Amino acid sequence: MTAHQGPVQPTPAATSALRPVALDGVAFAADGFFGRWQRRNATGTLPHCVEQLEVSGALDNLRLVTGEVTGEFRNMWFADSDVHKTLEAAAWQLTSDPGDERLRAFVDTAAELLAKAQGDDGYLNSHYTVVKPERRWQELHYSHELYVGGHLIQAAVAAARAGVGAELVAVARRFADLLVDCFGGPDAPPGIDGHPGVETALVELFRVTGHRPYLDLARRMLDLRGQGLLDGERFGSAYLQDHVPVRRAEEVAGHVVRQLYLLAGVVDVAVETGDEELLDAARRLWDDAFGSKTYLTGAQGSRHRDEAFGDPYELPADRAYGETCAAIASVQWNWRMLLATGESRYADELERALYNAVAGSTSADGTRFFYSNPLHLRTGHDGSHEDAPSQRLPWYSCACCPPNLARLVASLHGYTATTDDTGVQVHLYSAGTVRTEAAEIVTRTNYPWDGRVELDVTGSGPFTLALRVPGWCAEASALVDGVPVDVVPEGGYLRLRRDWSGGATVTLDLAMPVRVVTAHPRVDAVRGCVALARGPLVYCVEQADLPAGVVLEDVRIDPAAAVEPTDLPDVPVALTTRGAVVPPGDDALYRTGTPDSAAAPLRLTAVPYFLWGNRSPGPMRVWIPTTTTG
Repeated sequence: MTAHQGPVQPTPAATSALRPVALDGVAFAADGFFGRWQRRNATGTLPHCVEQLEVSGALDNLRLVTGEVTGEFRNMWFADSDVHKTLEAAAWQLTSDPGDERLRAFVDTAAELLAKAQGDDGYLNSHYTVVKPERRWQELHYSHELYVGGHLIQAAVAAARAGVGAELVAVARRFADLLVDCFGGPDAPPGIDGHPGVETALVELFRVTGHRPYLDLARRMLDLRGQGLLDGERFGSAYLQDHVPVRRAEEVAGHVVRQLYLLAGVVDVAVETGDEELLDAARRLWDDAFGSKTYLTGAQGSRHRDEAFGDPYELPADRAYGETCAAIASVQWNWRMLLATGESRYADELERALYNAVAGSTSADGTRFFYSNPLHLRTGHDGSHEDAPSQRLPWYSCACCPPNLARLVASLHGYTATTDDTGVQVHLYSAGTVRTEAAEIVTRTNYPWDGRVELDVTGSGPFTLALRVPGWCAEASALVDGVPVDVVPEGGYLRLRRDWSGGATVTLDLAMPVRVVTAHPRVDAVRGCVALARGPLVYCVEQADLPAGVVLEDVRIDPAAAVEPTDLPDVPVALTTRGAVVPPGDDALYRTGTPDSAAAPLRLTAVPYFLWGNRSPGPMRVWIPTTTTG
């Protein structure tokens, strides 16, 4: 029986350093962090998304095409992509729970609807079929036609790898063949979308089918970008990543999700074609993005106006856009960079985004979501607009994030472990089991709350077990069957080479002291502030933990005070430390000199950022002014 492969599966000919373990080979324990997250996704987020497809009109838009309903097209012109992403999530979930008949029925009925709505030539887009049939392929800077089609293809890839939805695969291939016919030939008109995403979909479809024209079209689209082919009138060509050829780009720019989706496609094409120039471009742009344009939580995008990267070190906490889809795209891009190179820094950033920016976007019950993810919600914040609400919302008019979350979490076990010619590499730690042809690894851990990871390892012979030592960890120790071993990470991994046929227990202890973090001095927005972190988790202070009458913006933290772990209801590890309340002194907006304000001592409590906003709406901040800033 063919194993179910995950979202990214390089071909044997690809120049990837690492290969993902098949989805069937990774199972999270129900009581582990990721296991609970996946169960919440399966019982909360995914059913909620399926329901909202009806409520929002996304499915009815397709029924307008088939004539099953009458009326007006509803919501965003790219709403078909909500259907496609939910289908992808359902397919991944069915690899874990093949007996879910309701989910299987959704996949089958939605695929049947898509097949009915598809044109005879393979075209499929409800908005341009119903509202603008005469503008088909004529507004690629704006239309999202290829972007929407990319999500259709990715849903089909998931269905093919899950062994479900054969009709969905046929629909997507007809659409992809139309793209090749329209835009793939040397004499064809140039076709690139204002919103990248189809490139990586085409590569993955090539990986499923072996049909080379899909890969060739993806590469052609990458090489056409940066020639000013798109109308950038509204926000400029950089917003669309059409201002400079990918191979010559020196910095990430424009709409963050578009940039990161594009770069995921760059890596996919690079490894399948052996194009080192493309991979070098991805490395260069990664250095720029993570060197000066990424928030402490792993979020990216400091500008609301065009959902874009800002200048270097332009990272305002309260105005952070930090779109959820950008954090998801960061996970996807970093995973591809990790596979391509084997370098641990990409796993470090994947983990940071996953535990903070991605996890923080979803409520504790899995049915409410943040679109933007600021690091500071001010007292008196006007949260009436859905782009920057004060609390998570059940859906959005632009509902890209909820189904995107559903598809990532449903396939999360595909981002955990890899193999190469030397053995097995474990990149993310959660209780569960990893099985490969050479090994079985059973993990027991309470990570990320505790840094102890115990692994029972058995294998058919000798191989190297590589365990990631995260970049945040300054001290690690390890035992093999109770005997200490030297922990000298090689490239960010503890590498244990031995014959595992008799079995052994490896205990890895990753020290998790609280870290008091400061930002680069050029990040003006948080100068004079510190943040608290422990393990992979960033912490924040919430109004819910302050005494009545205390305004969050008046709170200070003593940077020299000890920070102690504690516990709160539903928070396994909270933090407490010494701080103060410093009232503003008077109501003058501007003043000469420093007001004489008496500081009152305060015991501060901080909770993991990803849990904020679950108890009640209210102010929150990650970066806390210190008592020494005046």
